[in-house]
Amino acid sequence: MSASNLPPLRDVIARHGIGARKGLGQHFLLDLNLTRRIADAAGDLTGTTVIEVGPGPGGLTRALLETDARRILVIERDRRCLAALGELAIAYPGKLNILAADALDVDPASLTDAPRHIVANLPYNIATPLLIRWLSQAGAYAGLTLMFQKEVAQRLAAPPGGKAYGRLSVLAQWLCEVQLLFDISPRAFTPPPKVTSTVVALTPRPAPLFEADQAVLQRVAAAAFGQRRKMLRTSLKSLGADTARLIAEAGVASTARAEDLSVAEFCALARALSGPGAAG
Repeated sequence: MSASNLPPLRDVIARHGIGARKGLGQHFLLDLNLTRRIADAAGDLTGTTVIEVGPGPGGLTRALLETDARRILVIERDRRCLAALGELAIAYPGKLNILAADALDVDPASLTDAPRHIVANLPYNIATPLLIRWLSQAGAYAGLTLMFQKEVAQRLAAPPGGKAYGRLSVLAQWLCEVQLLFDISPRAFTPPPKVTSTVVALTPRPAPLFEADQAVLQRVAAAAFGQRRKMLRTSLKSLGADTARLIAEAGVASTARAEDLSVAEFCALARALSGPGAAG
């Protein structure tokens, strides 16, 4: 079945009383041309399990159901949307599964079979914590095609040396290849958000870019960027380690600031913090 043969999304929203709720970060994307473009951006989904978070009335879901994905799992906490999604499940027998839950409480990898691909227009208010959680097991996913507020998307892909570069940049680039695909205007949404959105492709690397323990790397990045205007010899003191030793062992300049360091240098600091002299 083609999504074009289904009732118009605006009619579905009206019939089920699914007005977007600000508290849930809801901005519905109803243009089928745009939702198909997002689904296409995920690449060849043949035989994969696709996970969508926050489907709402099912705009992007319709486009995903048109692909050759083996199964679509949608995770939706707003129970007002479940009946509308249920109609899609009937239209595509055996292909769509609906989980009524808060995505922050769910581990998608434990509920689905590989290969898995997450494709979602993420609610702005939980997009970053969701991504960090998924990145903690990035190897479980073949890819993540996600829509973020443009500012967040730019942080993911930012190179060292600028204000956009931060903890999220280091973690995402260490674990994934990050590609900014295209922007979507606020006018495309109902209701329109105040910001432009950007679709991002994150392709998990076969192995992290450089050797490091993920938890330790996150500690180092948090310490450095937590006081990003200060030099490393000061900002890293919160780690409770011998800062001079860490910096010397990692081969970075003590006068550098967090935004000056490459992902490789952050990993070197993490290895130094994990090393034999860590308690020094």
